[in-house]
Amino acid sequence: MSTWLKVVRYHLVQPALVIGLPWANLAFAFIVNLIIAAEHPTAHPVVTTSQGLAATASDGGFFTGAVVIPYIYFFVTGLMTISRSLPFGLALGASRRSFYAGTALLGVGLAAVDAVGLTALQAIERVTNGWGVDMHFFRVPYILNGPWYLTWLTSFTGLAVLFALGMWFGVVHRRWGLIGNVLFIAGQVSALLAATLIVSFANAWPAVGHFFISLTTAGLSGLLVLLTLALLAGGHATIRRATV
Repeated sequence: MSTWLKVVRYHLVQPALVIGLPWANLAFAFIVNLIIAAEHPTAHPVVTTSQGLAATASDGGFFTGAVVIPYIYFFVTGLMTISRSLPFGLALGASRRSFYAGTALLGVGLAAVDAVGLTALQAIERVTNGWGVDMHFFRVPYILNGPWYLTWLTSFTGLAVLFALGMWFGVVHRRWGLIGNVLFIAGQVSALLAATLIVSFANAWPAVGHFFISLTTAGLSGLLVLLTLALLAGGHATIRRATV
């Protein structure tokens, strides 16, 4: 565990890049959208619920979708912490497994903290009636639109799963280079196509549709937890022979 913490500290040598940059870009996007919402007030009826995608409830307001910025950064950060930092980390004496575990610990910790920030900002957004201009910046229909604890859980799992996916991409890049990443993406697309064909041949689309329509926000978060664990396991198995 002490080695894992040392890896975390190693990644945080430049905290502005890992912690500050995503929030700086999010703040910039917030200001731009706030100006737009103030100058061009509008209302967009949407379906909003934390109980299931099929439930209906109209809610006006200006929805931006810019809250996706930290999620993109988490994927990029997960990728870069492995592909760029692994050689120097190993040179400092960390094993591949320890470096991977420490990096995963960093991702989980950052996801938990950033999810708190997103949840708090969403609470402020609700209290201020959309920052005074009916703008829903930190609120996304169905996904981030429920009680504070579901907002935190969904934010946390969403950030964690993208960090884990980025880590696995970084491991693949260290081991097989750009061609490996291309083949990795092709493999994922092929798996999705194979699943689509299986469902089609089994005439199971109504069942699949019913599953996703009735899926609650908490259920979605549970699936993301399982997906995160699967991605971390895949990356851990791959890094054992990653080249430096």
